[in-house]
Amino acid sequence: MKNSFHPLLAALLLATGLHAQAQQPPRLELCASCHGPQGNSQIPQFPSLAGQPRIFMENQLVLIREGLRDIPPMKGVLDGLDDAALIELAKYYAAQTPAPMPGAVDAARYQRGKELAATSLCGSCHLPDYKGRDQIPRLAGQHETFLREVMLEYRDKPGPGRDTVMTNALRGFSNAQLDDMAHFLAHFGKQP
Repeated sequence: MKNSFHPLLAALLLATGLHAQAQQPPRLELCASCHGPQGNSQIPQFPSLAGQPRIFMENQLVLIREGLRDIPPMKGVLDGLDDAALIELAKYYAAQTPAPMPGAVDAARYQRGKELAATSLCGSCHLPDYKGRDQIPRLAGQHETFLREVMLEYRDKPGPGRDTVMTNALRGFSNAQLDDMAHFLAHFGKQP
C-alpha cells in the first residue's frame, strides 16, 4: 500500500502545481520586466508593486487601462484585460512581500525627511509605517528616484487620474525637501 501511494501523491502534486501555474495572473512576466520579480522593482524609475494595497492597485490598473492615467511605458500593456484579470493582478501583487531598498542611509537627510513627513501628517493617510491602505499607496521602501518624481509631478503638474489632495499636500515644498522626504520613505525603518 505504501508504494502505491507515492505515485498517486506525485500525480496529485504535479496536477496541483500545474493548476497553480495556470492560475497566475495574466501578463505577469511582462509586468516583471519593469516592476521586478514578485513586484520588487530593480529599476529606480519604476515603482515596486509588492505589498501595495489591493484596492489601490485595482483602481490604478483600471485608470491606466482606460487611459485616464497617462504613463507612457504602460501604453497598451493592459489592453484587452478585463476587470477580473486586473483584480487578479492586484491580488497577486498585494500578497507579495516588499523587499527592503538597498543602499546607504544618509542620517541627516533621513532625519529631515522624517520631520517633514511628520509635520505634513503623511502617516495619517499612508499609515504610520507608510505601508498604505485601501486606496492609498505604500510609500515605504519605494525607490527614492520614483518617489521624488511622483512628488514633483503631484506638486507641479498633476494630471488626470491623480489625487488632488496630494497636490495640495505638497504645495510649497522645495525640491530639496522632496529629496529628503523621498530618501526617508525609501529607507523607512532602517537605522541611519
